[in-house]
Amino acid sequence: MSRLTDYLDSIRARDPAPHSRLEVLTYPGVWALAYHRVANRLYRGKWYLAARIVNHWSRMLTAIDIHPGATIGRNFFIDHGFVVIGETAEIGNDVTIYQCVTLGGTSPDNGVAGKRHPTIADGAIIGSGAQVLGPITVGPRARVGANAVVTRDVPAGAVMVGIPARPTIVEGGAAPEPRFVPYGTPCRDMFDPATQKVETLRCELDAMKKRLDALIAEQDGVDRERDRA
Repeated sequence: MSRLTDYLDSIRARDPAPHSRLEVLTYPGVWALAYHRVANRLYRGKWYLAARIVNHWSRMLTAIDIHPGATIGRNFFIDHGFVVIGETAEIGNDVTIYQCVTLGGTSPDNGVAGKRHPTIADGAIIGSGAQVLGPITVGPRARVGANAVVTRDVPAGAVMVGIPARPTIVEGGAAPEPRFVPYGTPCRDMFDPATQKVETLRCELDAMKKRLDALIAEQDGVDRERDRA
């Protein structure tokens, strides 16, 4: 019961909508995870057909498809439905996934030792509509913006946006967010890749102007010395 209470409280900390723990218990993501725990036990016990039956029943009730073989940590929160999680996906603790997300696989030829689906590290947030594909790793506390398509490893603390997704901020390059960021999508212009490119060009232009001014001042000094001579 204490683990269940902690789990429900972790969801309330990330979602302001529910007014009580009992209300959280009505969430399809909570039921999908509960059914998955059962299906995963059956799958690990090699009761594959029974695991699939539980999986299909869960999908019909919740519109969330979690393969029985997927490995999921503590306090996993799926906010709304239509989520697909593949067989070899690995999800850490305190991960949040929004609606219409796919943790999809690639051809078995591309995986290593049968690993075809992503690994999502602790505290990561996957925004709505995002597609995370292949045996890649999304680092701790990373955020994948809405509708991004991620096909390469994501550094810890990075914010990924676009198709294909590119990092706009990496841990160590700026202070991490002090609070939970809903949907994993930044709301400030400074995180926009186009804005960052313009800002980089502006900085380079300022540096070139300063260098040019220094060269002009140096040349003026040489000319004055020559005139005195």
